[in-house]
This record gives sequence, C-alpha cells and structure tokens, in this order.
Amino acid sequence: MEAKDQLVGVWTRMVEDRGGRVSVDDGVCHLWADSAFPFWNTLTLTGESISAGDLGDQLARTATFMRGRSRPGLLWLFEDLLDPAAKAAFPRLMSDAGLEISFTGWGMAGDVEVPDPSSSSPELEFRRVETEDELLTYGEINARAYGMAEDAGPAALSGSKAWLRDTYAYIAYDRGRPVACAATVENDDALFLALVATMPADMRRGFGEAVTRKAIHEGIRRTGQQHVVLHATPAGRPVYERIGYRTNSAVHFIQLASQ
Repeated sequence: MEAKDQLVGVWTRMVEDRGGRVSVDDGVCHLWADSAFPFWNTLTLTGESISAGDLGDQLARTATFMRGRSRPGLLWLFEDLLDPAAKAAFPRLMSDAGLEISFTGWGMAGDVEVPDPSSSSPELEFRRVETEDELLTYGEINARAYGMAEDAGPAALSGSKAWLRDTYAYIAYDRGRPVACAATVENDDALFLALVATMPADMRRGFGEAVTRKAIHEGIRRTGQQHVVLHATPAGRPVYERIGYRTNSAVHFIQLASQ
C-alpha cells in the first residue's frame, strides 16, 4: 500500500536522523527515536489482508513495546491493510490490547499542478528552511500547533542534517512573524508531504494552505515528481481536497489507553 510504504520510507530517514532505530518484527515496523517529539515515535503494521488473529497478536505486541518506552508514541494503522474479519474485530482487539484511538485521519494522494502561491498570497513571505534557527522555528510551529510539550519543538528538528539536505521545507511569515510551515521530501517515485502546521492563533486564515502549496510547488519544480502522497488530519483533509488530492485508506492513530 502506497500510504504505508511512503510512511516507512520517509520516516526511516527522519527517525535515523534523530538517532532512532528502525526494525521490523513479525509484521510490526518500529520507527522509534524515543523523542520528545512524538511523531518520531511511530509504529505501523507491514502486512496486507491482515487476519483477525494476526491483528490481535500485533496489537498486543505493539502495546507491550510502547509500555517499555520512556516517551509516548503512536501506532499508525492503515485500515485497508485489514481483511474484513479483522476490520470487524478491530475495536475489540484494540481494547483487549490496552490501546485506544487518539484520532483518525486519511491517506491521500494525487497528481496535481500546484501553482506558486507567492503572487496569490502577497501578505506572506515564504522562506526555505536553511539554518539552525529556521529548523528550531519549524519545530516550534509543529509543537505549538499540536499542543506538545515545550521540549518537543527543539527535539523535532534541531541539528537535523537530513531535513536540510533532503526536504523542501518552507515557513510562511506574516509581517516577519512565522505563522505556518510545510515540507515535501522525494521518496521513490513520489513526493511525501510532511509536518504541516499552523500557529494556533493563526489558524483558519489560509496560511497553512498557502505554505502547503508552496512546499508542493517547489518539490515538484525541483524534482520533477508530480505525484504527492500525504496523511491528513481531520482539520487538514478539506485543505488537501481543495488542492485536488483524494482520500484512500483511513488511518487510525492509536495510543496506549488512558488509565
């Protein structure tokens, strides 16, 4: 499945850049940096047409792994990887393993011409991330947008060589103030859209969509890859649909159940 394969390919590079380790254990892929930035603490299931029996075992092992870590993270479960019986049994199996859904998003993809938004968003300045200060700003926007702990921002990207080398990452500034960010990274025959975020006080003003269009436009222009793959939150899905991308699989973001 494209959405899962792109996650594993891109997250492998980013998690290893953070000093994390990547491994696969009987159908469960660990992409885990034990980071204060929880997106770098990720697991996903690697099989296809996963049966209910295999799903129950994999969820139980996922929960055991997460309980043994010092930082929280998420299992990204792509619903279309499950066979019909596993889909029906999923809520019960998840509860039995001591897990719960944090939120549900969607895999999305498409081949869309995305014009440079610079002329249509004259109030914004778009700057590519090229310095340590800009890495820290990018991380801070993500941490604040998702309500993460204070140390999550620096943990996200500080000192990252991969982010400067491999991504087309942009920050949008409104009168000199950073308000939103987005990045694309080439992986195989596609661009992967990652870590899109907007400062909480600046949401619903079109800044996130504008910088997303900028990151996609520059990624396509510089790589020649027009096919874009992404994972959307409920808030982000309408933005990506306006750009022209379409949903494929639902993605459940699963965490340890609260006590």
